[in-house]
Amino acid sequence: MHSAAIMKYTAAATMAIAVMAAPLAAIAQGSDTVLKPTDTPKLLPSTVYYKGLSATTQLRNSGGVKFADGYYVLATMVDTSGYSTGIAAKYQAYFITEVPIKLGGQSLPAGIYGVGFVGDNQFVVTDVGAHEVLTVSTNEDAALKRPTPLQVTVDPAGGFRLYSGRKYVVFSR
Repeated sequence: MHSAAIMKYTAAATMAIAVMAAPLAAIAQGSDTVLKPTDTPKLLPSTVYYKGLSATTQLRNSGGVKFADGYYVLATMVDTSGYSTGIAAKYQAYFITEVPIKLGGQSLPAGIYGVGFVGDNQFVVTDVGAHEVLTVSTNEDAALKRPTPLQVTVDPAGGFRLYSGRKYVVFSR
């Protein structure tokens, strides 16, 4: 074979491999992303509405997940100083999910919620009128090196963890 023919076949083979690999590269790059507080200021408002009042968000204590298909789950701590102690006890963070998720094994529809880690190792989800939507059990991570008021991490068993200090709940799509 002539060197010109070999070069043509090599170029064609290289191009075919590149075309076949392009979808694989997009899949590899299109994975779920855990969001840190520095990622959320453009996504979360500075104040939120809940149970007849407006509360300031604590964006330094926020996090979430951007799923590969572009949908989000976001959480941010809120200043509940204007609320009654009963409301403030179970409303510690604003929780937004753009897609239905499983939270502690239970189904949670897309929506905006108030959430809180409450006594007896429970995590409560309420609608914006403070009506309970669901309650799940929490877990504790004694090995967590740097607990913070709120953070999101990958769960080793699949899905993600929403933490308050060392307590956490697992959520997934």
